Amino acid sequence: MSGHSKWATIKHKKGALDAKRGKMFTRLIKEITVAAKQGGGDPDGNPRLRTAILAAKAENMPADNIKRATQRGTGEIEGLSYEEITFEGYGPGGVAVMVDVLTDNRNRAVSEVRHAFSKNGGNLGESGSVGYMFSKKGVIVLPKSAADEEKLTEIVLESGAEDLNDEGESWEILTGPKEFDAVRDAVTAAGLKPEHAEVSMVPSTYQKLEGAQANAMLRLLDVLEDLDDTQNVYSNFDFDEATVAA
Repeated sequence: MSGHSKWATIKHKKGALDAKRGKMFTRLIKEITVAAKQGGGDPDGNPRLRTAILAAKAENMPADNIKRATQRGTGEIEGLSYEEITFEGYGPGGVAVMVDVLTDNRNRAVSEVRHAFSKNGGNLGESGSVGYMFSKKGVIVLPKSAADEEKLTEIVLESGAEDLNDEGESWEILTGPKEFDAVRDAVTAAGLKPEHAEVSMVPSTYQKLEGAQANAMLRLLDVLEDLDDTQNVYSNFDFDEATVAA
């Protein structure tokens, strides 16, 4: 099973267990605001905004919150101005890590991300140091019980998806970023509910860690995820399920 899907699934379950709804809402509100600022407040003509709103609805965010976040982006009501920054670095064992932040204070974001790396066995790298190892892909993960391979293969072929992977307990559908909306819509139109669906940065290769290094890497990812300015964390870290269970 690819490290990407495993970590994404663990994050999803962990978020539910830890009840980090407030943190999730903050991230989604920021994303909606920035998406509306860059591409306008109409989700039909702004794919990034449409994806953010669908993600917010999936987390049961109240419609008023979504509306206000959109209006802050379009300038209809006042709000903070966010800067998008991507940090690149290395974790324990040389694992490649990328961190997307949306921040109203660049200096604070740089300081916090650098500190997270240095205190957890990693180091912040230069821009471009690991980015070449990742490509932007739409990722849709479904539980194995949702559908059989034949049905999903049909959806994948007809909707323009790139690949369908058997990831043990889940199916993983990969798409190009432009095809993501159409493929996700085709999946939901077939009556299937993804465990999660997002446009993500997927690594070309994975670095497998075990034992103490794997645990250290999990700690680094957790710390980075928990920073107030963090939107997304990507890595090419792969591990055994038993490492997380332990």
